[in-house]
Amino acid sequence: MILTRLTLLNYKNIAEATLTFSPKINCFVGSNGEGKTNVLDAIHFLSFTRSANNTIDALNIRHGEEMMMLSGTYDLEGVEETFTCGQRLHQKKVFRRGQKAYKRMSEHIGLLPLILVSPNDNELILGGSDERRRFIDMVISQYNPTYMASLMRYNKALMQRNALLKEEDAEEQSDMMDVYEQMMATEGEFIYKERARFIDNLIPVFQRYYDRISSQHEQVGLTYTSHCQRGPLLDVIRRDRHKDLAVGYSLHGIHRDDLVMTQGGFAIKKEGSQGQNKTYLISLKLAQFDFLCQTGSRTKPILLLDDIFDKLDAQRVGQIISLVAEDKFGQIFITDTNREHLDRILERSSGDYKIFQVKEGKIV
Repeated sequence: MILTRLTLLNYKNIAEATLTFSPKINCFVGSNGEGKTNVLDAIHFLSFTRSANNTIDALNIRHGEEMMMLSGTYDLEGVEETFTCGQRLHQKKVFRRGQKAYKRMSEHIGLLPLILVSPNDNELILGGSDERRRFIDMVISQYNPTYMASLMRYNKALMQRNALLKEEDAEEQSDMMDVYEQMMATEGEFIYKERARFIDNLIPVFQRYYDRISSQHEQVGLTYTSHCQRGPLLDVIRRDRHKDLAVGYSLHGIHRDDLVMTQGGFAIKKEGSQGQNKTYLISLKLAQFDFLCQTGSRTKPILLLDDIFDKLDAQRVGQIISLVAEDKFGQIFITDTNREHLDRILERSSGDYKIFQVKEGKIV
């Protein structure tokens, strides 16, 4: 899969741009705040129907403008297709494949697989468990549409149960509570199995990448935890219903799943340096790339690398540069303030490339 052409209109600080890309490496150079990340975010938007940096669509519209538009033309295994998204202030966005608008945005997820490595990934380590669940769900949803549908049904049942728990006569509505709990258990068991299978396959690949980037100087771990590991989920949920009634929300379920991230046997959140944390996250995302190559459509995802060299020592930068230059990756988009890093990647790569200069939202 290759993104051949991207058009942006009033997207964040970019007033207007039409860009054609190399099928291999595309580099964006410029100072901080000029708009490099916004280009990568637009590409992310076309894959996931949303920005990677905010959840409010209207914030993507350039200041002082009434609308924004994105259009991407892709080579999908020899077939050219164009996807567009338009957004007006105070209106819902419209996402189209060709001339046909999607009825549900979920229909699009997985069609244009993509991996983004960015400074915001630090929230996977420092943030709450919801960030780590979102990471798992985003990967699995790209190759298994059944998973996303199941997750939506689970979340709906969870929301209904939580609303019921807050009602004064909740204890008297045990039949309705049973219905919501049964749905949570049925969907939750399926979601748990898919998450567990994904993590089991991801761990050895992640550890290989970490060993290479760190030159095997550190030991890292990744463990999946879930209430489903305590027994049948329906039993786990019902066992403490009285506690849920007391607090007014559901204490147990797959909405509490987490990934335990360790370095040297201790939580990396507390023990890891900035360089170790970044190595951990880059390794995790590159392992995600390998996993998606073997699943779903078996096409190589687009790889977005946003300012990945900051906070890393020269040895780790060198290992990442040698990795990125390998032919195993498909189309790559890289941003950096340091042209030297990009030149080193291009020197080692035998493929085609393009370099774009970004300044004040203008791209040359």
